[in-house]
Amino acid sequence: MESWGKACTALSRRDLTLRSASLLLDATRSSQPPCSLESLRGAATSIVSVAGAHPPHFYSQEQLVEAFLAFWKGRHFNLARLEALHRAVSVGGRHLALPIEDYPSLAGFGAANDAFIRVGTDVGAESLSLALRQAGLAPGDVDAIFFASVTGVATPSIDARLVNRLGLRSDIKRIPMFGLGCVAGAAGIARAHDYLLAWPQHVAVLVSVELCSLTLQREDFSIANLISSGLFGDGSATVVVAGAERALTLVPRGPRVLATRSRFYPDTEEVMGWDIGDGGFKIVLASSVPDVVNRWLGDDVDAFLGELGLDRRQIGSWVCHPGGPKVLDAFEEVLGLCADDLALTRKSLREVGNMSSSSVLFVLRDTIEQRRPAPGTLGMILAMGPGFCSELVLVQW
Repeated sequence: MESWGKACTALSRRDLTLRSASLLLDATRSSQPPCSLESLRGAATSIVSVAGAHPPHFYSQEQLVEAFLAFWKGRHFNLARLEALHRAVSVGGRHLALPIEDYPSLAGFGAANDAFIRVGTDVGAESLSLALRQAGLAPGDVDAIFFASVTGVATPSIDARLVNRLGLRSDIKRIPMFGLGCVAGAAGIARAHDYLLAWPQHVAVLVSVELCSLTLQREDFSIANLISSGLFGDGSATVVVAGAERALTLVPRGPRVLATRSRFYPDTEEVMGWDIGDGGFKIVLASSVPDVVNRWLGDDVDAFLGELGLDRRQIGSWVCHPGGPKVLDAFEEVLGLCADDLALTRKSLREVGNMSSSSVLFVLRDTIEQRRPAPGTLGMILAMGPGFCSELVLVQW
């Protein structure tokens, strides 16, 4: 009888997995509303907790501007333009991976990348440990770890170092993701959701580590580099996500993930990314990013929601990546949002800057802790990044 009971349990889990996968395929392929929200809720994964961590070195934007002016004095022909660009990005201060006085002594890409591995492992361990404590879980409870970064390289990747540092299980599934940039926070949640549809009894974590300050090109006086030197900051964020079965044993602090949508825009590779050379990561950042938002994002959101029998008027919470003031203006315009909808996003940009993939996760954390929507509210987590691409995640609070 015991064997029969175990077999029935296994079959039940298999049936839930198959139903979840079927719902996902239907929701993403059909041009008609494929299923009710109630059906999606039955397979929903749950965001159990979100935590963030920063290196301890924080500097106001005024301090950083002064440091740049001193370093580039006599080398840049228009220091007033540099100062104006730094003030235009609406950032009030940022955390740096290293003390500010240590940056001039970084001798090339190798030294900067060594610092990325060392500091990245530290802040990644801090954010993951905090997220697990908030979730009431131990390192041994984690079945899969998704790791996102675009500001350094490591083999083995940082997630492997976290396995050793924190005592994660030796059979943990590791999924390191590199190259997605700013979109990886939302995309990482979506890929963890996909995984948990197949393994509803599992726990997955997304760990994002971005140390943007270590990518600074000190000999590059392009507008893109000057803007990035004033916009990007450093940090790590972790999201704990549980499958439908596992979530029943936990007390999730965040919303449930109902559905996701990925969107790639052809022939836009030059909009955002890196040119990688002997000096490391050289920023590619076109002025056309807001134009891409205006051209595509509204229709993409409407199509995604329409396939689920929804429209934008039913979305009561927006968790958006703080790409920069012009990008946020474009979000508001094309999605018909008011200033209050992106208040936490702009606040995050002002307080800690754009931390690439980590930023939208910090906004999600702040939404949970500071402005949690009413139960039942539908929400959207969205980000855009290199590709050029977007990731949409429909949630319910």
